Amino acid sequence: MYKAVFIDMDGTLLTSHHAITDTTKQIIQQLIKSGVLIIPISARPLHGMLPLTTPVFDGGKPVVSLNGSYIFHQQAIIHEVTVSLSQAIELHEFVSTKPVSTMYYSQMDWYAAENTDAIKKEQRITPVPIIIQPFYDTVSGWEKLQAGPNKILIAGTAAEILEIEKQLLAQYKGQLNIYKSQPRYLEVMHKEASKTNAIKLLMAKYGIQQNEIIAIGDNYNDKSMIEFAGMGIAMGNAPGEIKKVANYVTETNNNEGVAKALKKFFNL
Repeated sequence: MYKAVFIDMDGTLLTSHHAITDTTKQIIQQLIKSGVLIIPISARPLHGMLPLTTPVFDGGKPVVSLNGSYIFHQQAIIHEVTVSLSQAIELHEFVSTKPVSTMYYSQMDWYAAENTDAIKKEQRITPVPIIIQPFYDTVSGWEKLQAGPNKILIAGTAAEILEIEKQLLAQYKGQLNIYKSQPRYLEVMHKEASKTNAIKLLMAKYGIQQNEIIAIGDNYNDKSMIEFAGMGIAMGNAPGEIKKVANYVTETNNNEGVAKALKKFFNL
């Protein structure tokens, strides 16, 4: 019997219009009422999740943001890891020579050195305005707060992102967690920041076993949690590589894939 479900957002829970369908909402709420732990788990920052998740999910349960580097529960942060400032500066020096847009997410704020088209696209789905300022002004602020970026997002063409991913993995493998959330988006985080590690933390918190977990996702940053879960489910719109590691492939995000998977595995 499955006791917990971890659901990615973009490309999974959300349609291509960034909405949760009424059918999916009803099934999630039905399962929550029956005692199933259902957790949204996303690469989005927390402020990009809560307006969508609060009306649907149990507000007393955790929300996993920024690919597991920032976990929110009952008005408090229960887990946080950040990229070191020295690594963030090294990455900035590297990507600033590339034709890409780079965003830095730190707790409830996000920053960039210039307001590009890619950043404007992210702003459309993020209720908190981005702070546009020189990178080293951002670093100075982090130094005063003894903080740093929970996530660095690099956006560019698929070819550019693939090349940057290869170069960063060659330099930082084992030091940072680096993977694509979409072909055009590369995520860089602390080496312990991942959706799988977030699931492990919450397993311990709620006394849930690996074989009692369902994880549903659609992209490369979901791969490890799909492999880890007792029942790993890939969306019909997922890349072939993600479908191959899943126990089950459901319909697409625009065809009630999450709702249909939950119906199947909870016999609804």
